[in-house]
Amino acid sequence: MENVKIIGCGYAHGSKCVTNDDLGKIVETSDEWIRSRTGIEQRTVSETMNTSDLAIQAAKMAIEKSGIDKHKISLILVATCTPDHVTPSCACLVQEALGLNDDAVMAFDINAACSGFLYALQCAAKLLDQGVALVIGAETLSKILDWSDRNTCVLFGDGAGAVLMERSQDGSYMSFYARSKGDKEHALFCDGRSLQPHLKNVDDPKPYLHMNGREVFRFAIRSMPDAIEHVLGKESIDSIDMIIPHQANIRILEYVSRKLGFPMEKMFINLDRFGNTSAASVPLALGQAWEQKKIKENMNLILVGFGAGFTWSACRIHIEGGNHHDDQ
Repeated sequence: MENVKIIGCGYAHGSKCVTNDDLGKIVETSDEWIRSRTGIEQRTVSETMNTSDLAIQAAKMAIEKSGIDKHKISLILVATCTPDHVTPSCACLVQEALGLNDDAVMAFDINAACSGFLYALQCAAKLLDQGVALVIGAETLSKILDWSDRNTCVLFGDGAGAVLMERSQDGSYMSFYARSKGDKEHALFCDGRSLQPHLKNVDDPKPYLHMNGREVFRFAIRSMPDAIEHVLGKESIDSIDMIIPHQANIRILEYVSRKLGFPMEKMFINLDRFGNTSAASVPLALGQAWEQKKIKENMNLILVGFGAGFTWSACRIHIEGGNHHDDQ
C-alpha cells in the first residue's frame, strides 16, 4: 500500500471520429456486427497528432485542472506501445514540451501494452519521493493497424489520459497488483524492425498488429477477476464504489460483472465512443469520470486492465474526504 493520491486528471483523443458505418465501407462488416460483438459504436483516430502530442495535450489538461505549478513535477512516466520514435522516449518529449528541461525530472517510457498505465502508476507510486508525478497512457494505434483486417481495425482507437500524483497526508492510498506471462502463441502481437533489414524483402507488409481474439478473450476473463480479487484482499467487492476497467470489449466486462457479482452500472464505460485505446484506455476513462464529477470523497475505486505480453494489473484507490477538488 502506498500513501499517494491523484490530484488532477486530463485526457485527449484522436481528432477524427470513425463510425462502424465508416468501417463498413472499408471491410466486410456492419454496425450491428461490431456493436453486438464488442459494444463499440465509434472510435477516434488521430490525423496529425502523434503519441507524444496526445500525451502532451492530456498532461496540459491535468495541470490546468489541478492548478498546480508544473515545476513541481519531478517524475514523468508515459505508458505506450506506439511511441513516436525508437528514441527519445515520449516522456522526454513531454518534458520538453512542458518546458521542464531545466528542472530535476526523471522521465521514461513503459511498454506493458494495455496494462501499461497501471504498471506506470505503480512504478510512480514507488519512485515518487517528493514533488508530483505525471503519469500518462498514450497511444496512436491507428499507425499499426491493417485497415483491411476486420479482426483488428474495428477494435482500436487513438487517445491519451494523464494523472498527477503526489504523496498523501490525508489517509488516501493506493494498492497494486501486477503480473505477466509469456505469449508463446503470439495471440496479441506486433512485429518490430527487422534484425537484418538488408535481407528483408522491401515488398513485405508493414508490421501490423495481429490478434487471436478467442485466445485474448480467454485470457481476459481469467486475468481481470484475478487482478481485482488480489487488490481486494479480504474485503468484499461490495466495498468498491466504482470499477474503471480497460475498455476492450463489452462482453469481457459483462463476464467480469457476473463473475464478481459487481453491477455493470457501477463500472465506468466509454468504449462505445473510443474503442480500445490500449495504455490510454484506463486513464482516458478515469479522466472523463473525474471531469464528470463521478469521483467523489470517501470512495473506493478499482482500476483494472490486461494486455499483450501477456500482462494484467489492478490498482485499488481509496479517496479520503477532501481529496477530490469540487472546482475541477
